Amino acid sequence: MMTVLDLIARSSIVAAAALAATAALRGRSAALRHLVLAAGIFAAASIVPLSLLLPGWHLPLAPRLWVAAPVVTIGTAVPVPLSDEQPPADGGGLPVDKLLALLWLAGVAASAATMLVGFRRLVRMTRQATPLESPRWAETCRRLGASEGVGPVALLETDAPDVLATWGARRPCILLPAHCESWSDARVHIVLRHELSHIRRSDWSIQIAAEMVRAVFWFNPLFWIACARLRRESEQACDDAVLAAGVPPSEYASHLVEIARACRPASLPLVTAMPIARPSTLEWRITAMLNANLSRTAPSRRTLAFALFVLLAVTLPVASFRAAAQDGPLPFVGTVYDMSGGVLPGVTLTIADAAGMTKTATTDGSGQFEFEPIGPGTYVLSSAIPGFLPLRQAVTLKNPRHWDRAITLQVASLRETVTVGENRPAGAGVAPPMPPTGVLRVGGNIKAPTKVRDVRPVYPQAMRDGGFDGLVPMEAQIGVDGSVTSVRVISAQVHPDLAKAAVDAVRQWQFTPTLLNGVPVEVFMTVSVEFKLD
Repeated sequence: MMTVLDLIARSSIVAAAALAATAALRGRSAALRHLVLAAGIFAAASIVPLSLLLPGWHLPLAPRLWVAAPVVTIGTAVPVPLSDEQPPADGGGLPVDKLLALLWLAGVAASAATMLVGFRRLVRMTRQATPLESPRWAETCRRLGASEGVGPVALLETDAPDVLATWGARRPCILLPAHCESWSDARVHIVLRHELSHIRRSDWSIQIAAEMVRAVFWFNPLFWIACARLRRESEQACDDAVLAAGVPPSEYASHLVEIARACRPASLPLVTAMPIARPSTLEWRITAMLNANLSRTAPSRRTLAFALFVLLAVTLPVASFRAAAQDGPLPFVGTVYDMSGGVLPGVTLTIADAAGMTKTATTDGSGQFEFEPIGPGTYVLSSAIPGFLPLRQAVTLKNPRHWDRAITLQVASLRETVTVGENRPAGAGVAPPMPPTGVLRVGGNIKAPTKVRDVRPVYPQAMRDGGFDGLVPMEAQIGVDGSVTSVRVISAQVHPDLAKAAVDAVRQWQFTPTLLNGVPVEVFMTVSVEFKLD
């Protein structure tokens, strides 16, 4: 299944090839350029179905050639027991994929809504128009339609003074402005010749289909450029048809300027209609029609066949290309770092699948590891090194970038247990202090902290008199200067008086800084204070 980025890359290659071919054919006829652009847009849209139907050809590439930046995997912030429980799902790519899908759907919906609004305005304008009853227009349209090979066409006069366009596929119609009856015979001939050329060439249907493709690929600027160029080339192709019928270029340009002045398409939905005089392209079209060196002849069948062959030669390989990183096994590689950014050599990692297959790899002097080739799927990656939190995380290998990982291991937390003992109210005396336990899982390039100030919790008098005892589990954070920056009780089953006494004492503890590669770092500490009555 192709990813969003893969879809963008494949469709962009075909669309860019069509635009490049159009630029290379600037000395040829506009009809040929229009055909190449239309074929390129539809070929780019066919990438997805063609990739599912055509047999694939593979180009094996190492994952580091595919990946711009490796996927980052960070060890858990608290100790995770290495048990046989199901690991948490990997959150590496799914949320991003969902976000991209929602963003794409929103863009498609916005583009589709714009087209639907344009169609609604166009249909309403057509229904409000009246058939043009002028014999002069009807006879000219019938005569030119017969010469163009076009069937019956509806001539509709609108109430708007700025509407002149053609639309429709099975029942095409030409929308005319309210003042069209006053036009000269020469202008009527030019307008109808131009609009009937649009109908003969099926320009409206092609443009609407291209706009639908653009709505799907709204995120790709190449499709916006291609659709704009497609509309411009269709107008020039119809201009060439008018000039080929014997109309002098200067006369045609003069009529076109007058029409543009009187029929500015301010109220016309340009996305769903083909206006004859669009101001944004008028200057370019007049320059082209006054250039006697441009070719205006329709392309031959041999030329059309050659152009389509070249376009297929680009489209089919792009659609059938497969990257080995998506289909076959590849080495699973990466680098292991500590929190300071230093590499960790000598770390043993294990990767296992659901069937129980395991592979191991050890980082070299530069912190890099490489597993034997493994295929796509979900695996459990784990490691354990003294002084760091053990890593156990589910990884999903699907996209090429997933085969390259940057793994950061976090420093292990400290653990300390303090027992505060008191005799019951009937007796006297205080239990002797108990020494704190040592730091756990310290090794490698970590220098463990040492407690330099120890404040014993005080048994609350009310709790002691009432005969209450209990255990207060807490999590504390030791800052880079060795002071306790935060303390929180991690159980709701603790009396508030006992919790307050334990927290007040732990806040006053002081340690030497924890050094990771000689750099002070923050570290978590698990503290258990037991208030016990003898």
